Amino acid sequence: MTSVHEAASVAEARARALATGPCDLAILDLGLPDGTGIDLVTELRAQGWPRIVVLASSDDPYAVRSAFQAGAQAYLLKSASPMVVTDGVRRVLDGGVYADPSVAPVLAAGTRVPGTDNTPRELSAREVEVLQLVADGQSNKEIGEALSLSALTVKSHLSRIGRKLGTGDRAQMVALAMRAGVIR
Repeated sequence: MTSVHEAASVAEARARALATGPCDLAILDLGLPDGTGIDLVTELRAQGWPRIVVLASSDDPYAVRSAFQAGAQAYLLKSASPMVVTDGVRRVLDGGVYADPSVAPVLAAGTRVPGTDNTPRELSAREVEVLQLVADGQSNKEIGEALSLSALTVKSHLSRIGRKLGTGDRAQMVALAMRAGVIR
């Protein structure tokens, strides 16, 4: 069964979310009147909503980081092509994270580590493979199956990648690696 709910304001979206309970996917417009969509993302995550895609008109680094930190799995610009929106939603439904191609450099620029040269430390070939599969939207289990690794080993690789890149957030890891040309 498929159900789609629309809301014209944050208050209406909040009420509908409470009435229906968690659904498979929420697509939120950050520009809804009467509140902040970022707060709504946080509330939905706390209520158990598993997947949240954010639509926004701004590529402001603060807004992008705030959306991911609040629990969104994707950040899409309203100006994105239907193909980009579809790709982002599919990746999230498949358990991945996604940043609009126009936002990925902004996200990477916003995650600079003070006092460093801001370039990714050397990643091993296996770490690059793992990170590319993360960028392709695959879950730890799927990555493990693709590379004949256990999910725990994949998690260990991601921890090392995170330490090298200065972030534990999958979307930020991908954005930094894309910006540096390490992955496509």
